[in-house]
Amino acid sequence: MRTLGLEVRTRQTQGRETPSPVGRKTGVVSTMAGTKALLTLENFINGKFVPCSSYIDSYDPSTGEVYCRVPDSGNEEIEAAVEAARAAFPGWSARSPQERSQVLHRLADLLEKSLEDLAQAESRDQGKTITLARTMDIPRSVQNFRFFASSILHHTSECTHMDHEGCLHYTLRAPVGIAGLISPWNLPLYLLTWKVAPAIAAGNTVIAKPSELTSVTAWMMCKLLETAGVPPGVVNIVFGTGPKVGEALVSHPEVPLISFTGSQPTAERIAQLSAPHCKKLSLELGGKNPAIIFEDANLEECIPTTVRSSFANQGEICLCTSRIFVQKSIYSEFLKKFVAATRMWKVGIPSDPSASIGALISKAHLEKVRSYIKKARAEGARILCGEGVDTLSLPPKNQAGYFMLPTVITDIKDESCCMKEEIFGPVTCVVPFDSEEEVIQRANSVKYGLAATVWSSNVGRVHRVAKKLQSGLVWSNCWLIRELNLPFGGMKSSGIGREGAKDSYEFFTEVKTITIKH
Repeated sequence: MRTLGLEVRTRQTQGRETPSPVGRKTGVVSTMAGTKALLTLENFINGKFVPCSSYIDSYDPSTGEVYCRVPDSGNEEIEAAVEAARAAFPGWSARSPQERSQVLHRLADLLEKSLEDLAQAESRDQGKTITLARTMDIPRSVQNFRFFASSILHHTSECTHMDHEGCLHYTLRAPVGIAGLISPWNLPLYLLTWKVAPAIAAGNTVIAKPSELTSVTAWMMCKLLETAGVPPGVVNIVFGTGPKVGEALVSHPEVPLISFTGSQPTAERIAQLSAPHCKKLSLELGGKNPAIIFEDANLEECIPTTVRSSFANQGEICLCTSRIFVQKSIYSEFLKKFVAATRMWKVGIPSDPSASIGALISKAHLEKVRSYIKKARAEGARILCGEGVDTLSLPPKNQAGYFMLPTVITDIKDESCCMKEEIFGPVTCVVPFDSEEEVIQRANSVKYGLAATVWSSNVGRVHRVAKKLQSGLVWSNCWLIRELNLPFGGMKSSGIGREGAKDSYEFFTEVKTITIKH
């Protein structure tokens, strides 16, 4: 199995930064912090690892300790990346879809060979369980490249003939240019590759900015690009914060489109910066996703699936269920079984294969999530399990980590912030409802419209409810089963645009209509 070299080679330096003998080749720079060696990342621009003048501390969520340093990039690094991407664009865009497809397949193969290294790194960097990283994050990252390597070969153009005018009309699609890609911290490599793959498959070059909280697997992927046959400048990864390097990327006049996954406030800022340049935007934002459980639901399937949809990845998935509406006739039974099933989910250190939930991403985020529990209590809601009710047991070295028990809230009003705002943690609210019409209105009463689940054995009801829900995705009697050919995205404040085979292709290309009179 290929190793991506997460081990850190150091030389004693009295606390100064010293490149390792392989620093320029692998992007590893070692830093002595007391007696511990920190992994220090570098930007990847024009096919080379490039050092930065300043760095940001990155914390291990399971211990609360600094373990990595990430470049604190800005305008200078973005200018260098734009220059590289601009120079690479003519050659890469001139390649046939078949040639680009072969490169994506090779990159997918290399990622798959490095699955265990990547999974271990993703688990440590993000706090997710090693099991989830092995079974979801990294396999899906591999699939993203394979999927778009295939789909790019099967797009068709439009053609129409006007006999009375003697004209033939047809369309062509061409890559846009330099794509700015900004990915979040919850599914780092999974969502970065979901953007990089369709962008370069369509012939664009890219400048990507991963979250400064979870940059390691993006940096590891850079080590594979040359071997896969990706030319220098086609994929550039620049690390740093949103306000500094993110704004430099978004506001650059030579970056004509931005694909962003993250929070609504950041999306608003991206829209403001993009407006003067009329940039194409794809914005995948948050959700306050309802699960609607009717009295004829199969609870043996519904309960374990709804526990998973509420708490998977510590609840740090935009598609997670955070409002559970249960029909009154089965409310008590559901609540009892749901709480019991929730308590079976083990909170543990990310490297524990038996853990169901790992650590939250940061101390600040943990405190934010906990603040919602305090607000719920102040409003008179009941906490049935989890935070402040049950005891969390952790090893001594993980006591300062960002862990939290999965928490179930009930006796809470629809007007509560816990029922309106995206918490993005292991917290869900369970409330009763009477009728189909009532629950549809309540489910639609928030500003978000990303995803919903409907549990019922009545097929007619499922179709009726799915049609009326203001959600970009609706699952019935399941959750998170994805068909990548179909559109992904939300309504209302959950974003702008869709992603998927056809939608991503159209976003990352410009269409041209050609008319020929004969």
